[in-house]
Amino acid sequence: MNIEKLIRDVPDFPKKGIVFKDVTPLLANRKALVQCADQLAALSPNDIKIDKVIGIEARGFILGGMIAERLGAGFVPVRKKGKLPSEVISKKYGLEYGEDTLQIHTDAIVAGEHILIHDDVLATGGTASAVCQLVEELGGIVVQCNFIMELDFLKGRDHLITNVASLINY
Repeated sequence: MNIEKLIRDVPDFPKKGIVFKDVTPLLANRKALVQCADQLAALSPNDIKIDKVIGIEARGFILGGMIAERLGAGFVPVRKKGKLPSEVISKKYGLEYGEDTLQIHTDAIVAGEHILIHDDVLATGGTASAVCQLVEELGGIVVQCNFIMELDFLKGRDHLITNVASLINY
């Protein structure tokens, strides 16, 4: 199954001039969802045991948990400011259309753990870079960032200091 065919373009979302790559049709298709999770898990390096998979709010939660299960790892959500109930650390980051803040629980990662970060799309790299910084602040080792898709023209990969893997490149 070609999962790329299940990603739709939504023009002028969230603001005029941006073409949003919408993964909800892919997520709604059970076979495509399972195939996508399998392919994303297979992108993980074979020579390093992943201890935790981080899913970035909100679409990163869906496949992040599935990837964690396939890798025999724990799952950690990184959320927008004010959504986590316990002690957190925070990082501001830039988006291609604004700025926001991400948070992670201070006890989510043990120093020395190997971490895979997952989100649906790599655009400018601001979100993934902020999460890498949060992981490193807690003493974790970012092994890889993986994505369903990467918008090459925005050069987000250039802002990450770790391995990057994507199923689809635009």
